[in-house]
Amino acid sequence: MIDGLNPALILIVGALLVPLIPQPSRRVYVVLLPLVSMLQLILHPSGTFGEISFFNMTLQTFRLDGLSFVFGLIFHIAAVLGVIYAIHDDDPIHPTAGLLYAGAAIGAALAGDLVTLFVYWELTAVSSVFLIWARRTESAFKAGMRYLIVQVGSGVVLLAGVIILFSETGSVAFNEMNLDSIGGKLIFLAFGIKCAFPFLHNWLQDAYPEATASGTVLLSAFTTKLAVYALARGYAGTEILIWIGAIMTAFPIFFAVIENDLRRVLAYSLNNQLGFMVVAIGIGTPLALNGAAAHAFCHILYKALLFMSMGAVLLRAGTCKGSELGGLYKSMPFTTVCCIIGAASISAFPLFSGFVSKSMIVSAVAYEHLTLIWLMLIFASAGVFHHSGIKIPYFAFFAHDSGIRCEEAPLSMRVAMGITAALCIGIGVFPGALYAIMPYPVDYVPYTVAHVITQLQLLMYSALAFTVMMLWKIYPPELKSTNLDTDWFYRAAAPAIIKPISAQVARLTISTQQLIAGTATIGLAAFHHLLGPQAKLSRAVDSNAMVALVTLTLSIFLLLYLVLS
Repeated sequence: MIDGLNPALILIVGALLVPLIPQPSRRVYVVLLPLVSMLQLILHPSGTFGEISFFNMTLQTFRLDGLSFVFGLIFHIAAVLGVIYAIHDDDPIHPTAGLLYAGAAIGAALAGDLVTLFVYWELTAVSSVFLIWARRTESAFKAGMRYLIVQVGSGVVLLAGVIILFSETGSVAFNEMNLDSIGGKLIFLAFGIKCAFPFLHNWLQDAYPEATASGTVLLSAFTTKLAVYALARGYAGTEILIWIGAIMTAFPIFFAVIENDLRRVLAYSLNNQLGFMVVAIGIGTPLALNGAAAHAFCHILYKALLFMSMGAVLLRAGTCKGSELGGLYKSMPFTTVCCIIGAASISAFPLFSGFVSKSMIVSAVAYEHLTLIWLMLIFASAGVFHHSGIKIPYFAFFAHDSGIRCEEAPLSMRVAMGITAALCIGIGVFPGALYAIMPYPVDYVPYTVAHVITQLQLLMYSALAFTVMMLWKIYPPELKSTNLDTDWFYRAAAPAIIKPISAQVARLTISTQQLIAGTATIGLAAFHHLLGPQAKLSRAVDSNAMVALVTLTLSIFLLLYLVLS
């Protein structure tokens, strides 16, 4: 352990060296790098390090406390599992972008000030988009561009909020904030964009299913959970988050049930699970914040496991469309078992990780007597069992036999899935290990008779409803289709608004270019008159001075052209 060394820097610097390392040494290196960084995090004492004075601001580039440790640890675990999962792929883009992305997320979680947070915030956007583009399809490129615009835009809003907040308070410390000021509102909006708040969520379902099989696993781990951490750090106890989170848990269910692309189903269920964390942050009690941190920890694991299983299906079967899959348990039994474990975890079955974290949040809501919110979370819990607990494994591996016969997932994928599945079960059976690292002292027992019976009843009735609808043929069938989400409004309206504006800008640009070109011609003619062979001034200026003057003039005109165009 090196005192004061930010673990994020180990990953970021190390990631830049990945393309220079030949195979097979690269495969060992990309696994050891996050392990070394994680060891630095675990052994490092708590406190604030790396203080820098910058333009009358005090930056704290490395802060380690209970909350940042939880997220830093799970981000490291996700990075290790992600690179193991992708080891079979020789493309250096995955480990380079993936480790750089992980390092940026860890750096943001360990940032003690908003300026440092902004730097890492934008680095997560720039590095993660390559995991989408690495698929090298036209749809992936377009989705990546849209994703990049949204993510960088979130950073721009964050920076504006930081500037305003600094002008108001004279501080950029990343601590508790509120919505009383414009700066606080802008920072809240920036966090909300990255957390996929309602009507700001479409980038998630648009981009994640377009990434590579390995890329989606890493994408599911960092971006939105970094936003959850930022909200927990800055806006714990902000009541509006309770309602925002409750809506987040409910609305994705309807889209996920009718969605055909199973990776997009998982993207909608990711929105659903984020809602539980946001509700807990809005409540802001120690139990609720522990629940948010614990659920983020567990969610990263079981969501990664589900995306891993679907990534293996995509690799071997060539599709993740429910209408084209079925019967894969015969060819991919190990992947099937891992998918079922992930489905049981996200559905909060007792003895699986989701149960010991989600029950903390539901209990925190009940303790605050928020009856309507509690009912919405119960409805959302039943819904997630429908679309992730049942639909994903059923339509991918069972249902009708699609006739697809393929090989089991590569060894690296199976190793990563096996470790992740073991963690999902281990946390569910021994929750004390998870509770021990929570930011607040934990006095909570998940395995009570009331908790277990209530959850089993919920799951059994949900399973019964699915069975009845399937038998009566009223469950929405898996059809080749494109579902329209709220982004349809601005994606359809934007061209109609932007095209006339673009036309006006183009005409203005052409006029400006003509003006600059004409002015440049007149200016050069005047200089020729002054410096020509018959002019008196030419005898006083040598050829070198003339070249310098003309070069300077052209440079000024070029600069004006670039600015005005």
